[in-house]
Amino acid sequence: METLTKEDYLNGQLLLIDKPLGWSSFQAVNKLKWAIRKKFGLKKIKIGHAGTLDPLATGLLIICTGKFTKRIPEYQGQSKEYTGTITLGGTTPSYDLETEIDEKFAIDHITEAQIIKTTSGFIGEIEQAPPVFSAIKKDGKRLYEYAREGKDVAINKRKVHIHSFEITDVRLPEVDFRISCSKGTYIRSIAHDFGKALGSGGHLSELRRTKIGDFNVDISQDPSDLSERILQ
Repeated sequence: METLTKEDYLNGQLLLIDKPLGWSSFQAVNKLKWAIRKKFGLKKIKIGHAGTLDPLATGLLIICTGKFTKRIPEYQGQSKEYTGTITLGGTTPSYDLETEIDEKFAIDHITEAQIIKTTSGFIGEIEQAPPVFSAIKKDGKRLYEYAREGKDVAINKRKVHIHSFEITDVRLPEVDFRISCSKGTYIRSIAHDFGKALGSGGHLSELRRTKIGDFNVDISQDPSDLSERILQ
């Protein structure tokens, strides 16, 4: 990695981060913000990410600094690719492992052929309801705040576009996949709806973002490693 100057960061840099499991996107941004400010004695610097990843997800996070923060909406609008695992036979309120399984279902009727065939119903323009445990705002409040208070909230469905949905391995109850989709797609909702479409239940047990537009996670960096290099 080339050594960047204070002016480089202020004029604008695009930092490709491989967000670790358990980190929030905000934590990754703050890690680099702290390192840049400390290295160059800056009181403040504009820095932000182009698309949140949940703490239980890993993978590509685009972080923009300085004048490049104006490009964030452009990067947010690009298609995304994810790989991950859907675990069939149980649902959770959050549609992933953030919450405990609340209902169990049979899976002995599900075949690999049926799993592969069912993906076709999720390709193209689809409607999905975001998870109640999400950061979407309703009446000025995040949905997850209502969910944690145990309040039921009517959630409007939204249209998203699924470019491709490929099953890469089946080890029931686990199903591995690769999905390419438009911005605003909730893979957790796909996992939930996919289980339902199979006459069972499902939740997302693993997720990794591998691409944003033409950017690939293969050339991204761990935020702690990058922070250390900035401080050198």
